[in-house]
Amino acid sequence: MDKEIVGGKVLGEAEEPKNGSICGFDSLHQLLQSSLSTQVFQEVSRLLLGLNCGKQLGLLSISQPAKSLALKHDFDLQGFAFKADESFSEPQIVRVGLIQNSIALPTTLPILDQKKGIFEKVSPIVEAAGASGVNILCLQEAWMMPFAFCTREKKWCEFAEEINGESTQFLQGFARKYNMVIVNPILERDVKHGEVLWNTAVIVGNHGNIIGFHRKNHIPRVGDFNESTYYMEGNTGHPVFETAFGKIAVNICYGRHHPLNWLAFGLNGAEIVFNPSATVGELSEPMWPIEARNAAIANSYFVCSINRIGTEVFPNPFTSGDGKQQHTDFGHFYGSSYISAPDSSCTPSLSRYRDGLLISDMDLNLCRQVKDKWGFRMTARYEIYAELLGRYVKPDFEPQVVSDPFVNKGPS
Repeated sequence: MDKEIVGGKVLGEAEEPKNGSICGFDSLHQLLQSSLSTQVFQEVSRLLLGLNCGKQLGLLSISQPAKSLALKHDFDLQGFAFKADESFSEPQIVRVGLIQNSIALPTTLPILDQKKGIFEKVSPIVEAAGASGVNILCLQEAWMMPFAFCTREKKWCEFAEEINGESTQFLQGFARKYNMVIVNPILERDVKHGEVLWNTAVIVGNHGNIIGFHRKNHIPRVGDFNESTYYMEGNTGHPVFETAFGKIAVNICYGRHHPLNWLAFGLNGAEIVFNPSATVGELSEPMWPIEARNAAIANSYFVCSINRIGTEVFPNPFTSGDGKQQHTDFGHFYGSSYISAPDSSCTPSLSRYRDGLLISDMDLNLCRQVKDKWGFRMTARYEIYAELLGRYVKPDFEPQVVSDPFVNKGPS
């Protein structure tokens, strides 16, 4: 059989993919770009990524210091710019940055060394964001630790911090230095309430102040995601944080599977919703490009999706009650962080296997313009939904089902 050569790479060979790459490429977008003619690739991109105000999404010029840091520390660096249509209002341009990364050291090493290693690994990526003029930066879910919640072992609780703990203090310096708001997703230890743990995002203001925090609303119980061994559903509602650069919210990881969770942040006035995540290919990868983009469309705001990368191996084998043999890793965290706009356009994703920084300008006027165009808020029937939900949460709920009288009717 003849071997097929695509983009200078031979397909079908028994060559091991490089750490989770797609046929040797960082992303599907890069594979297609290398494999298709320019004209065909542009048409495929239009179908896959949409158009921003009727045009292909613009590229953002990346600063030389940021490029140098990316080259030195080997992380993917991409930049794009979402525009709005011409408006009587002044442009409301916000520059957002998303960081995805793998852990730095093996999980067998001391916890303090692991955390220090992650801080050292992430520092140059945060510096690159600051050097690029990023206004709001978001890191991945529980970025300051391995995602150990598959193991059900309680020793990993030692990574937990208070709201104003080590990770927050680490990022506060960058916030002050670069006049940057930073979303800091951590494993929180609530010392005022019996040292209960939460999966929490701390919002660090551009002056280094703590604006507030939000706790993860929905906790998965699927496959290896045994997170309720460590923390339960959050108790902070759906807060929107008014920052110097816009109104933001944080829908942590598994919350992206719940449409009403997205809706609630929109009803509270969010313009940008961050979705810091940790999810693996076998479980969720086909869903990843769809859910956040749909949320951006349905709720007329920008959505920033961040996922960690790499395969994290733990010292002791574990099982999860799903019939699989015991194993020592979650699977491959596939990165692929990206940004979706309310007009249905989106950026290409970051690498599937490399650390990365995605930077994007977004004109928040686009949120209002899309609301005007599609009228989703105006045409919604919240009173009907509220009435149904009010009945549904009661023990005596009866579904509104109208049955055909001939269904299940015996012979006459």
